[in-house]
Amino acid sequence: MSHQKKQITIGLLWHSVSSDNLGVGALTESQIAICQAAARTADVEVRYIIFGTAGGKNYLPKDVHIIIGSRISIKQMIKGQSAFLKELEACDFVLDIGEGDSFADIYGIKRYLFLIVSKLAVLFKGKPLILSPQTIGPFDYWFTRWIATFVMKRCKRVFARDGLSSAYLLRCGVVDNADEVVDVAFRLPFTQSKHGESNKVHIGLNVSGLLYSGGYTENNQFGLTLNYQALIQDLIQYWTIDPNNQVWLIPHVIPDDLPVEDDRKAIAQLALVFPTVKAAPSFNSPSEAKSFISGMDFVTGARMHACIAAFSSGVAVVPLAYSRKFNGLFSSLNYAWVADGKVTDTQTAFSKIIDGFNQRAALKKEIEFGNQIAHARLQTYENYLVTCMRAV
Repeated sequence: MSHQKKQITIGLLWHSVSSDNLGVGALTESQIAICQAAARTADVEVRYIIFGTAGGKNYLPKDVHIIIGSRISIKQMIKGQSAFLKELEACDFVLDIGEGDSFADIYGIKRYLFLIVSKLAVLFKGKPLILSPQTIGPFDYWFTRWIATFVMKRCKRVFARDGLSSAYLLRCGVVDNADEVVDVAFRLPFTQSKHGESNKVHIGLNVSGLLYSGGYTENNQFGLTLNYQALIQDLIQYWTIDPNNQVWLIPHVIPDDLPVEDDRKAIAQLALVFPTVKAAPSFNSPSEAKSFISGMDFVTGARMHACIAAFSSGVAVVPLAYSRKFNGLFSSLNYAWVADGKVTDTQTAFSKIIDGFNQRAALKKEIEFGNQIAHARLQTYENYLVTCMRAV
């Protein structure tokens, strides 16, 4: 007689299996992988309802029961016509990952309102709300910080993905239900790859179209203290002088309808100037991107999840930070090889990246220890999910 497993429904808030931002997709793929592992331990079957932004991709994992939830509309909620609210009623609990770093007010009040109202909706429906590992804040206005703190204190659990976010939670008075783990993308599945000639040194340069454009305002929106375009060009110039190097330009945000953010647009411009570089393909999924990155000998980049893909697959990497999320995450893994684009000038960042490239064997050893920390922290998160599943 076959064993009948208990079936539960988990809402995945601010996740996506179609986003053109492969960082958001990496969080979703990884979250589902962790949940599936927890479900096996808890001996339950899970159905997922995904609520979040949509894009032009489709990387639905196989053999997983997933429903794409309705669009989150504040206007429909006010009118009492929200399908999102009705679908929440089917969830046993909700995991909200906030697209990694969107639970803040630095991206504007409109975006903040969507994030906060959706959380309030979950609490209004009486569903346990768990903030999955993410960057918390900053909230620069007193009223955004007050509302965010009000919500977080009423969550079942709040998981920070780095030490800076943990410290921020402490300053907000969110203590009793808070914990620090690490970004779930350290568990993103991948297939180890190799690229062409084994006698070449394969260098992956993840180019951020957003930073190359100067941000959404196209006027150094993120307050970089360096010249990003000049840094990228200087690195390519340096590496391509040596015929033993093969430089790959790697995109990680690939929207067809938002050219200012499209990494491929910046890569195409650079490929015209530097004809010996190779452009990586437009990946169909975050796992495909990570698999490609795993074949590099060295990586640098300003898309955090491209850097996590390198780190978690054992590739020497020097991330280029444009916000505190980089510094907080990698310092929590005792990894100091980060070039800070909001503190250093162009030459200092260039030197840090080249030093990391030249010491890549030593970096790999540090990364090995860092991955052990990440694995242990994500096991803590997975164990918590097992407890939640068994409690349903």
